[in-house]
Amino acid sequence: MIELLNAADDNGACLRAHLPAEADTEALGAALAQVLRPRLKIWLQGNLGMGKTTLTRGLLRALGHEGKVKSPTYTLIEPYVVSRLDLYHFDFYRFNSPEEYLDAGLDEYFADQGVCIVEWPDKALPHLPLPDVEIRLGARDSGRFVEIDGRTDAGRTCVIELVRALRGANPAPEPD
Repeated sequence: MIELLNAADDNGACLRAHLPAEADTEALGAALAQVLRPRLKIWLQGNLGMGKTTLTRGLLRALGHEGKVKSPTYTLIEPYVVSRLDLYHFDFYRFNSPEEYLDAGLDEYFADQGVCIVEWPDKALPHLPLPDVEIRLGARDSGRFVEIDGRTDAGRTCVIELVRALRGANPAPEPD
């Protein structure tokens, strides 16, 4: 079960949670799917094996994708037409220089109506558009720790709606 640690900061656009199991990371992705809007840019930060693709898999499954979901490490991009959205899953891990982003002509995707989810965004800086939502995953105890921050108005709205959705699914215990 997703354990909310610090559900909101002063402006309500920040989420901190412990994800004890892989299924919880997928569940977080599924919850995020419900609050996505066109044109969102989402950065997934975290070392290898921290759950970036697992979170994306949960998101895509919740949007109705039934096929395989893999990290686009070798293809750079996996496009999905799901539910009400075009979703583009990027992985820039193999970039040797940020100019490879420009050479690949990927900037056109970020000007589209689709949702862009980016693994290893730092490998494309400074050319990559800044995120609306930044998700950082790391190891913690016997699972994962996630921090989600809204960086733009659209991103803050997304995170606030996500916090509300998760609170509804995992209401805080009543005070004694």
